[in-house]
Amino acid sequence: MLRRIALVLTLVIAALIPAGIANAADSKATVLARWTQPTAASTNEWNAARNNRAPWASYGFDWSTDYCSSSPDNPLGFNFDTSCWHHDFGYRNYKAIGAFPANKDRVDSMFYADLQRVCATYSSGWQPACNALAWTYYQAVHVFGSVAAVKQDDIDKAAKMLPRG
Repeated sequence: MLRRIALVLTLVIAALIPAGIANAADSKATVLARWTQPTAASTNEWNAARNNRAPWASYGFDWSTDYCSSSPDNPLGFNFDTSCWHHDFGYRNYKAIGAFPANKDRVDSMFYADLQRVCATYSSGWQPACNALAWTYYQAVHVFGSVAAVKQDDIDKAAKMLPRG
């Protein structure tokens, strides 16, 4: 009787393991969707993967970046480089799987949310200028598809919001 139970359990486990392994690997699109939401949790998960890429190597993600293109990565000292990298990641990988148009707006919203979280780390006197630049960077990617559309005049306007001191 014990042998029959052991045999049945072994067969059940053997039947379940391949199915479990197959279901454990999410599709590239599923992982991209999880990492490109406008939430802190999504950004944190992407950032953890960015810092430990080995487990994700089989997905063939494009981790390359030009940060904020030809616009400053750190305008007026605000650290936008990782937010721009996250945005590049979304654009490049959705383009690679042919799903960019359907996901562009969300990736742009994710970018803006990332920038807002950066701005929230600065003191209240500095936040208006940071938020103005965040909005300008967001509008540039949302309307023109690149932060390269940000002009020095936009940065100068934000600089006028900084506390004098």
